[in-house]
Amino acid sequence: MNPSTAAKRATLRTLHASGCFVIPNPWDIGSARYLQTLGFKALATTSSGCAWSLGRPDNAVGLDDMLAHLRTLADATEVPLSADFEGGFADEPEAVGENVQRALATGIAGLSIEDSTGRSETPLYDIEVARARIEAARAAIDAIDSTAVLTARAECFLVGRPDLDEVIRRLTAYAEAGADCLYAPGLRDRDAIRTVVQAVAPKPVNVLVASAGMTVAELAALGARRISVGGALARTAWGAFMRAATGIAKQGSFAGFADAVPFAELNGLLAADFRERGR
Repeated sequence: MNPSTAAKRATLRTLHASGCFVIPNPWDIGSARYLQTLGFKALATTSSGCAWSLGRPDNAVGLDDMLAHLRTLADATEVPLSADFEGGFADEPEAVGENVQRALATGIAGLSIEDSTGRSETPLYDIEVARARIEAARAAIDAIDSTAVLTARAECFLVGRPDLDEVIRRLTAYAEAGADCLYAPGLRDRDAIRTVVQAVAPKPVNVLVASAGMTVAELAALGARRISVGGALARTAWGAFMRAATGIAKQGSFAGFADAVPFAELNGLLAADFRERGR
């Protein structure tokens, strides 16, 4: 039986209370259910993985399509699902709050809000505006279920502004605005991760791992509470697909199939899950 939304939200909040956990990012029902079989305690969506599965670039999925995606994955999984809710699909704080409430209605256990604008001339919202957007998201959550986890993202490193002091200034403001978890994607240096963790303590920090490097144990030792992988799993799947397809098109070779999962294994895994759910 699929746990209730309330139970999922309570579980996700508890996971943020201590220790370190990995929250991997599926892009469809199959990938989500497989990750669940591996024992991960929570999952998070990936805006890029979702977009690529629809044949679009990242940030090109509209609000209604994203809400449908969130509902599909929340319904399909038994563990808590946190949503990559991009920038809240609006500029104005009030509109962000309204969209957050619509997102919560899909059954997600939490969501993240970015401070990037998507505009090259002004890639980040002014910090006061960004803070107001987090305050609006917090108020929207509290009006429905205060246990849902709000993650606030400082996108400085991703928009070409790798200023650690600015990252900390923004994350501190978002913590004061009511964020439960803080996230600065793009941090790769051990000292930078440790510095951010210490600067915003006791708030939990999410660290993005998008390529081979540090292990879970090493990140936990730096103080990371949560580890996500963004679109890396989707990119890994796309990489294998593209190499195999290119081999057929360019060399007439099917060598790319060598690492394919056996049909019986994959079909059996999903068939067992299908039977268990009675659908």
